[in-house]
Amino acid sequence: MRLMHDYHNQFDREPGMKRELSPDQMLKVIFEYVAKISNEKQVDRILMLMADMGRQLVVADRCTLWLLDEQSGELWTKVAHGIPPIRIPAGTGVVGHSMSSGEDIIINDAYADARFNQEVDKQTGYRTRNIIALPIRNNDGDIIGAYQAINKLTSQGYFTDKDREHLGLAASYSGKALESALLYQEIEDTQKEIIFTMAEVGESRSKETGNHVKRVAEYSYVLARGMNMDEREREILRMASPMHDIGKIGIPDAILKKPGKLTDEEFNVIKSHSTMGYEMLRKSRRSILKAAATVAHEHHEKFNGRGYPRGLAGEEIHLFGRITALADVFDALGSDRVYKAAWPLERILNLFKEERGQHFDPNVVDAFFENLKDILEIRDTFQDTMPESSNGGADQ
Repeated sequence: MRLMHDYHNQFDREPGMKRELSPDQMLKVIFEYVAKISNEKQVDRILMLMADMGRQLVVADRCTLWLLDEQSGELWTKVAHGIPPIRIPAGTGVVGHSMSSGEDIIINDAYADARFNQEVDKQTGYRTRNIIALPIRNNDGDIIGAYQAINKLTSQGYFTDKDREHLGLAASYSGKALESALLYQEIEDTQKEIIFTMAEVGESRSKETGNHVKRVAEYSYVLARGMNMDEREREILRMASPMHDIGKIGIPDAILKKPGKLTDEEFNVIKSHSTMGYEMLRKSRRSILKAAATVAHEHHEKFNGRGYPRGLAGEEIHLFGRITALADVFDALGSDRVYKAAWPLERILNLFKEERGQHFDPNVVDAFFENLKDILEIRDTFQDTMPESSNGGADQ
């Protein structure tokens, strides 16, 4: 891999013009990136890797991967060298023409071609000289996206049919991985939609609002980030934490919706929702639902061992449960309900300081205070109105 190392150094650091890749260098670039792409499931990461591979193969200043959003009729990209995520109407711009026509396009004087939208350069201050674009197809031959490279960096200064071949190689080697990742994302999105729907059903039975589960999900994500969890784990928790009270589906209405204070016996029935939620979800092999089972089971455990249902203490409680516990309590105390007014923020903050190491994991409390600005923004973004009827026991 010494040759590849030398090439990266030359490409990234040498000022001025670049050289075309030798056949050996090209093979090494393809093998390096295809190995990474084939092991990646996240669409954003695959797009970035494909863009990097394409940029190196054709020695361009920038390379962007565009995907077609059939529902909105737009082309979108979340990763592009030097520019923020953008969306454009399908069929517009050079990349849109390439996808709508199914043809490869090489333009070596962008400003002389009517298909090029000069407004983008005006907004960014960038000067586009030449462009190459070609569609990416799935296994059925349908166009799902497109490669677009901008500004050739060699002394020749323009794209050729060889560049089209090289970019086509990148598309053919990585297109299947992209299609698989898009299918995987669709499955995850469907799973997420089902989870949120189930969570909202559970909360609505106890007269919570749909925004409660949204806020708990976002609070949990911010806290997980503050705990230095990796991105995949944060996303799993964000999708799992809304299911924390799914077991309330099994609680009788006479108890769940009782307007007054619960008896000890009734409160014991309420507490069973954590075990019922766990039993509902625990047999799933899906990572999100497995995490949801843990969250449902452990979000009422306390760091000092005085919670329920099992009296776990400290790190015996899964970190997902420790994080969701604080997120849920913060939202419950800070929200208006017909049976109680929201606590003032200062009162909640004082409680969390007092309960640090008692009810709550000290590290989660610290992450809460370190990220309080983001948490308050979430609270304000997903505000809700009071439900119309009461509930005396759901937040106990």
